[in-house]
Amino acid sequence: MLILDLCGGTGAWSQPYREAGYCVDVIDLPRDVRLLQRVKVGVHGILAAPPCTHLAGSGARWWAEKGDEALRDALSVSDACVRVAWVQQPSWWALENPVGRLSWYLGPPTFAFDPADYGDPYTKRTLIWGRFTAPAKRRVMATNGSLMHRLPPRADRAMRRSVTPAGFARAFFEANP
Repeated sequence: MLILDLCGGTGAWSQPYREAGYCVDVIDLPRDVRLLQRVKVGVHGILAAPPCTHLAGSGARWWAEKGDEALRDALSVSDACVRVAWVQQPSWWALENPVGRLSWYLGPPTFAFDPADYGDPYTKRTLIWGRFTAPAKRRVMATNGSLMHRLPPRADRAMRRSVTPAGFARAFFEANP
């Protein structure tokens, strides 16, 4: 079965599907999800994680400075992910982003979680929109607090902050095989 991992970056969210033998197509730069044409074979599921750089509330103090062009670019990627889900009509689909302004455009999320809800002991409130089965939570203490805010400035900081927590990825897979 085919899983599309849109804006998949490291492929962490789709890793449990690959391990279970699913065919996973990670669509990420240099492939641009905004130019993805309809896939002619059946798509079983879609995972979408559009970049949050211009959407996440953690960057709100820079929104005015970044201007509307950055917001339009971010929304165009999010819109493309929703378009792919609408066109492909998979059994389930999910689009994630941290708390921020994407709710202003997509409305209330279907689901919200912190990594600690799935065994990874830190917080990073994440919202999910779509049509999927919500995974059962197995909360642990968030002993590492807001781990992502403490990552030092490095060239790979944005990528490290965007990796889907392994516990959530596994739980999502179990709920949406």
